[in-house]
Amino acid sequence: MLASQGSASSNATPLARFQAYFESLTPLTLTEIGQIYAADARFKDPFNAVQGLDAVRRIFAHMFATTEQPRFVVLHALGDATQGYVTWDFHFRSKGRSGRNWTIHGASRLEFNAQGLVALHRDYWDAAEELYEHLPLLGALLRAIKSHLRAI
Repeated sequence: MLASQGSASSNATPLARFQAYFESLTPLTLTEIGQIYAADARFKDPFNAVQGLDAVRRIFAHMFATTEQPRFVVLHALGDATQGYVTWDFHFRSKGRSGRNWTIHGASRLEFNAQGLVALHRDYWDAAEELYEHLPLLGALLRAIKSHLRAI
C-alpha cells in the first residue's frame, strides 16, 4: 500500500503519519516526537545506534545543531500497519562560511508497534558515496579505491 501524502491525522496510517512528521520536522516539532515514536524506539543509521525516545530526539536535535536548513523529502513510501519502507532525500547546508548544499539519498525501514508508533527506525545510506567522497583528501582516496575495485 502506498502511503498518502501529507495527513498527520490520527486516522492516517502509521506510515502516513510518519511521513508527514518526517517531512515537516523542525526543532519545534521535536516536542511532538512521542506521537510518532514509541518510548522504547530503536534508531540506527551509519553513525548512531540508540534506544529510547530521548535518545532518538537527541539524534534529530544534533542534526539541527550541526546543519543549516535540514529537511527530508520522501520520494516513495510503501508499507502497512506493522512495517514500512521509505526512500528519501535529505537536503541540508553545511555550517560555516564555506558551507555548501548537500543532498543525501537514503532509505528507512520502519517497524510499528500495536499502537502505530515507530518501534524501529533503521536508516540505510552510503556514507562513503554520499558524504566522505566529497571531502578533499579522504574523497580522493575513496574514489581511487572505488575505481580500483570497479568491475567495469
